[in-house]
Amino acid sequence: MTAAPATFAVALANEAATANLMADLALLINAGDVITLSGDLGAGKTAAARAMIRYFAGDDALEVPSPTFTLAQTYDLPSFTLLHADLYRIEDAGELEEIGLDPLPDGVVVLIEWPERAAHALPVDRIDIAFSHRPALGASARAAEITGHGKAAAQVARLAALRRFLERSDHDQTRRQRMAGDASTRSYARLFKGDSAVILMNAPKRPDGPALYRGKSYSAAVHLAEDVRPFVAMANGLRAQGLSAPAIHYADLANGFLILEDLGSEGVIAGTPPQPIPERYQMATDLLAELHHTPLASTLPLTPQSTYTIPDFDTEAMLIEISLMLEWYLPDRGVDPGAAARDEFMAMWHALLVRQPADETWVLRDFHSPNLIWLADRSGIGQVGVIDFQDTVMGPPSYDLVSLLQDARIDVPEPLELAMFARYAKTRRGFDPGFDAAAFAESYAVMSAQRNTRLLGTFARLNRRDGKPQYLRHQPRIWTYLNRSLAHPALAVLRDWYATHVPPPQT
Repeated sequence: MTAAPATFAVALANEAATANLMADLALLINAGDVITLSGDLGAGKTAAARAMIRYFAGDDALEVPSPTFTLAQTYDLPSFTLLHADLYRIEDAGELEEIGLDPLPDGVVVLIEWPERAAHALPVDRIDIAFSHRPALGASARAAEITGHGKAAAQVARLAALRRFLERSDHDQTRRQRMAGDASTRSYARLFKGDSAVILMNAPKRPDGPALYRGKSYSAAVHLAEDVRPFVAMANGLRAQGLSAPAIHYADLANGFLILEDLGSEGVIAGTPPQPIPERYQMATDLLAELHHTPLASTLPLTPQSTYTIPDFDTEAMLIEISLMLEWYLPDRGVDPGAAARDEFMAMWHALLVRQPADETWVLRDFHSPNLIWLADRSGIGQVGVIDFQDTVMGPPSYDLVSLLQDARIDVPEPLELAMFARYAKTRRGFDPGFDAAAFAESYAVMSAQRNTRLLGTFARLNRRDGKPQYLRHQPRIWTYLNRSLAHPALAVLRDWYATHVPPPQT
């Protein structure tokens, strides 16, 4: 059943207001979306298209000519390809095929000016923006009516909610700047008032996949955040422990919009290709050691009337993550080990996981370079800003050390990994003379094998299911980390299974 169209209107005082509208819409669209721009000559269609293209490109000075004479212009942007078309001079339907609009290309964002010239070629699922002059409000004033058809109705309804949130938080007129996203459905923008900035987070409520795991989505089964509440609770919880998580200035928990403190963009890596900065990795290691020796509550305040309970990283959740190896990585490499070998794989992993130490702490889960900000003006472990923790679970302290020292996106040299592991163990022993370094080393190897097995499957899934092939380039690095962990004596049987059934990734 097709959803009813969703419509709202907005007054645009000038081109800056138009640019903000298009930047807000840009937060909510994805590859494959179609946006039409209609209105009289000079109504602002090309200015709107130019603003969106520049926002996606992260370049306010990018040359974006009107495609009136070329009919279509293609832009290879960081996240996807965008096709900007102007159909004003279209006289025959056959011309649409010549410029690549009949049929519309897959996996491309399409901006179409003068869509009425080819109404028959427009998809059911699309966003229409109709611009009109408002001379009574000023020479550059415009109005825009935004309508979402089909599946795009939900996007337009969300755009209206976002605009209301920005108005309530007094950020409706601030300048927007695109920020790079991640593997999730979240998107981000910097909002500027003069020289000061805050971060806008758009975190739509969404399960990751259908209900395939005992009636649960993958995200629910492995305790990934499906809405913004865990982020809010953990941000406040981390700050209460003296850590540098972003302060939350405004929140719309129902719709998943947040205005956050901007911790900046200076990281813990540098160079080309990027490499860890040892002194900053030392501080990040110290942060984990201090956090892990502290008794931490599993229930945190969320609002004055409610709390949030951090889920347990239980054996079932870890096994479901591991099964991505069987579901996605092996098929991607053309391997079917057979039912008996699959059962053996899962049984070996179950036996390994259930005998892991019972000590638990907050496992932030993605404690690695993309999510760590260096704050030179702060002191001690407060110099390490943490920005990704919504998937936190109660689990083994070794897990986040693995995340840091076996970073999926950059090469962490093995000597640095060993030095930071020794630093962590020494610091933990300083807090607790009974700290068992040998048991922790075994747990580290097991969590490394678990995490890297999952990542091989996750990145294969991001490529195959989500159309994000860029993650495949990290698989050879993950393979190296995996083989480091499989060398531990406790994983000998598992090592033989991998040697027999798991081929290395393509390079």
